[in-house]
Amino acid sequence: MNKLIITITIIIIFSLIGGFTTYKVVNEHNDKLITVKEKEIIEKAKTCINEKKCLTEKITLKTLYDLGYLEKQVNPITKEYYNEESYITLKNKEYVFIEIN
Repeated sequence: MNKLIITITIIIIFSLIGGFTTYKVVNEHNDKLITVKEKEIIEKAKTCINEKKCLTEKITLKTLYDLGYLEKQVNPITKEYYNEESYITLKNKEYVFIEIN
């Protein structure tokens, strides 16, 4: 009886460790996917600004689509298209992507 309880306890401990580790790895991977996608969008906005085609404070994805800098962008996690009203703006001397749902 003691061997059964010890075996079940060990299985539960390894399952918990494996579950938490898997959750953390998947979560970090998803965060990195979002970061890469946002950096790609920001780089295209910077290109538009440098070529003096985007002169407003907020640069929407629709503007970048219309000017040919980007094709329709998909959120890598949800596989849904980003809202065209999502925009890139300058905050604290750094460009940031603001997603509108």
